[in-house]
Amino acid sequence: MTQQPNVITDLIADGEELDRLVADLDPAAWATSTPAPGWTIAHQIAHLAATFRLAALAASNAEAFQGVLSRLTPNFSANVDAALAEFLAEPPPVLLNRWRAERAGAERALGALAPDQVVPWLVRPLPAAVLAAAGMMETFAHGQDVADALGVRRRYTDRIGHLVAFAVRTWDFGYLARDMAVPEVEFRFALTAPSGQVWAFGPPDAAERISGPAVDFCLLVTRRRHRDDLALTASGEVAEGWLDIAQAYRGPAGEGRRPGQFAAISR
Repeated sequence: MTQQPNVITDLIADGEELDRLVADLDPAAWATSTPAPGWTIAHQIAHLAATFRLAALAASNAEAFQGVLSRLTPNFSANVDAALAEFLAEPPPVLLNRWRAERAGAERALGALAPDQVVPWLVRPLPAAVLAAAGMMETFAHGQDVADALGVRRRYTDRIGHLVAFAVRTWDFGYLARDMAVPEVEFRFALTAPSGQVWAFGPPDAAERISGPAVDFCLLVTRRRHRDDLALTASGEVAEGWLDIAQAYRGPAGEGRRPGQFAAISR
């Protein structure tokens, strides 16, 4: 698959789409629980604000970004809580505006770089375009939680191609997050985009294969749906096991979602 030409444009579009979901919410609605245990809509937006602020720093001031990294503790959850705290202390209208400002800052900083310019990041350095795709992954995941909390059925576009490519690039994260050995195999991914186009990655003759709708793949790797509720198929023992642990982020896997949890909401 050839990555779509302007990941920054698509990152902006995804942010605006999620913005429309929350822009007119009553302040009390920001306390609505989402499928992530203990997280409200406010938590989801605060997390995105903190993540985009960090991305902007990585893209604009590598030294300052490394300074932030040096102050993190080994406790991942504690780091997340600390990053969210200042945003959660704000009333919803202020939080909304701060999120808008943080994502705009990240969009500008990443957009000012050549797509292949490598910038530091939490796990390993990434090209600027790939870090922008990681931002799309975060927006997709936390936006799905917001949509689920509000009972909204999302409309997906081929912009998810950036997320698909990012998840394929980070296919080993599920193993690493669980301190499991990464198998020495290559996967063949054949995923059907919302437009009907087939996006393919990996050796055509690979024995380990994953296929199905690209939207379902994105829901799987962000752990927003259980594999039993998705139309993904695996061929090969390793690929079959991978569907149970797939994730496109490096932190703890979390509880994920239960089979049938979203029967009332299509995807």
